Amino acid sequence: MKYQSQKVAYAYFLAAMALFGIQVLGGLLLGWIYVSPNTLSEVLPFNIVRMIHTNALIVWLLLGFFGAAYYLVPEESEREIFSVRLAYIQLAILVVGTLGAVGSYLVGIHGGREFLEQPLWVKVGILVAAVIFLVNVSLTFLAGRKTAITNILLMGLWLLCLLWVFAFINPDNLSLDKMYWWMVVHLWVEATWELVMAAILGFLMLKLTGVDREVIEKWLYVIVATALFSGILGTGHHFYWIGAPGYWQWIGSIFSTFEVIPFFAMMSFAFVMVWKGRKNHPNKAALLWSLGSSTVAFFGAGVWGFLHTLHGVNFYTHGTQITAAHGHLAFYGAYVALNLAMFTYAMPMLRGRDPYNQVLNMASFWLMTGGMAFMTFTLTFAGTIQTHMQRIVGDYYMDVQDQLGLFYLMRFGSGVAVVLGALLFIYSMLVVRREVVKPGPVAVPGE
Repeated sequence: MKYQSQKVAYAYFLAAMALFGIQVLGGLLLGWIYVSPNTLSEVLPFNIVRMIHTNALIVWLLLGFFGAAYYLVPEESEREIFSVRLAYIQLAILVVGTLGAVGSYLVGIHGGREFLEQPLWVKVGILVAAVIFLVNVSLTFLAGRKTAITNILLMGLWLLCLLWVFAFINPDNLSLDKMYWWMVVHLWVEATWELVMAAILGFLMLKLTGVDREVIEKWLYVIVATALFSGILGTGHHFYWIGAPGYWQWIGSIFSTFEVIPFFAMMSFAFVMVWKGRKNHPNKAALLWSLGSSTVAFFGAGVWGFLHTLHGVNFYTHGTQITAAHGHLAFYGAYVALNLAMFTYAMPMLRGRDPYNQVLNMASFWLMTGGMAFMTFTLTFAGTIQTHMQRIVGDYYMDVQDQLGLFYLMRFGSGVAVVLGALLFIYSMLVVRREVVKPGPVAVPGE
């Protein structure tokens, strides 16, 4: 570490990995409930487990982003973080809020709005934590060196935190409610988070490949411009069937098609930087996660998103397992793998140790990525059959679900691979690899 205050990131990464473990285990339970629907139905109903699964995902990704910011902002700004104490207070608020939300879900207290189910006091806590974070990193940024990476990162994080205000708006009119709801959900994952992703990926490429900063910065500005141009009006693909005016069907279809471009640009950027790179960095696992993140994001968010984004297609596929296929691969590639790339790069330095379990880390990448790819294919096939039987033929929903049992069983198998990969990743991060001490030459007696 160049700056001692970067150590704050370690606590954020640990909390994120703990929630990551909870999230994937919750997902595995949900996968089994699809196979055997009455599992724990009295104790832990499906909707409650799903809340924990999705909320844990969102919170651990945010913790990862905050930790990444606390790691890279001092290095880019060439100064210590404004206040380490504030950073730890922010983390404590987020952890207490998360535990409070999970506890309230388990006793049936929740807001009922998908992804924004948190009780009001938790939402206020998240807002306070966001304000603390913005003050802390902004004062660090303003007092130090300005770079494109920190400019883009701060822009993404500022917009991310400001958009959280829409989580408090809950109109009685369902169409208006959904419009405000997407202001958080869509403009996070398909606009502001893309900026954060681009900045972190740029930082990793800078450190791992040794390519000139000017080259990386030019790529980043192109990626950010295309992400905002397509992502903001791309919100329209969520307005097709909620009672919004008909023109959103054309705006949503056109701009959603453009949303493929920033993800293709990020994938091209990562591979071109590695190809041009002069540095043979020893952390091959971090490089693998960085390249994997941008590639899987292109297929998950770009290709699978485009598959069902045109309103003529979405009319039939909306809300089927095709949506689930896209959601899983997109989140995994764009944000999960990116956070894991950052953890893989930073943790050896935060813990001050080398070597670490690089081979196990890379094995976890292939286990998780392979499992997620197989899950995506099984859900895509299930969704295609579901769309035809339910939306074209007109069969009843539950009759169709009975026909999809084989696909749900295969999806559960792929979930097992993802969970094993996640646990292997956490192990490789936290458990020190033992050095094999080779015996030296045997002493020969003198004359």
